[in-house]
Amino acid sequence: MTHAPSAAEAVQLYIEGVRKGDVSALQAAFHTEARMFGALGGQRVDVPIADLIGMAAAQPADVDGTFEASVLSLEEYGDIAVATVEERNFWGSVHFTDVLSLARFEEGWKIVNKAFTHTGGTPPGM
Repeated sequence: MTHAPSAAEAVQLYIEGVRKGDVSALQAAFHTEARMFGALGGQRVDVPIADLIGMAAAQPADVDGTFEASVLSLEEYGDIAVATVEERNFWGSVHFTDVLSLARFEEGWKIVNKAFTHTGGTPPGM
């Protein structure tokens, strides 16, 4: 029997997935129909979650051992939850705040939406 992840475990799967570019962790964290919305360096990044997973696999967040992520809040309301995550030193120098919406399914909690804002640092190649 497979363990059904809690909301907190789904958020941790996301953090470890982007940290290492771990496709299986990210696939476990997100619902297959999830989307991501935000802007980076003045460019909108509104994409299906498969695009985020591909980006993370190609360029993990922790390029130099300095990436840090903190769960600022996680609130559950029945079968839904909202988490706020602060990421520092993504790709070595970029900072983000993420708001993750989660829903509980038979197989456990899944992130159904990621909205983010770029709070500092210059993205690589910009």
